Amino acid sequence: YRDNAYIPVPGDVATIGFGETINPDGTRVLLGQRTTPEKALKRLGEHVEVYEEAVRTCAPVPMYQYEFDAYVSLSYNIGTNAFCKSTIITKLKLYDYAAACKEILKWDKFKGRALPGLTKRRTEEYKICIGE
Repeated sequence: YRDNAYIPVPGDVATIGFGETINPDGTRVLLGQRTTPEKALKRLGEHVEVYEEAVRTCAPVPMYQYEFDAYVSLSYNIGTNAFCKSTIITKLKLYDYAAACKEILKWDKFKGRALPGLTKRRTEEYKICIGE
């Protein structure tokens, strides 16, 4: 959570709250904008259903809640389009759950370069996915 808009990495777009890049009115988040924990949680709650539905629709296989949670988190961060087109979906449809979880670790790059913050986030999501 960040109450001030910031640029996560050079070349990226401004982000605020729990990773929002678009304001409620449809405009882009700009540096200098502020939010509160209450507003940020409300925005997150309004959007989480979109990411949950993407996981359910693109990966219509049984999974544990912790696996589902990891994929929702990933989808929130990389976008539903990228998630639904990922190799994760292929692995899940083959019921290769371990391999699908491992694919999460590959999503730690921005513009082709691994970033420590993304590597850390992906490692955390991977651990959730495997039930740790």
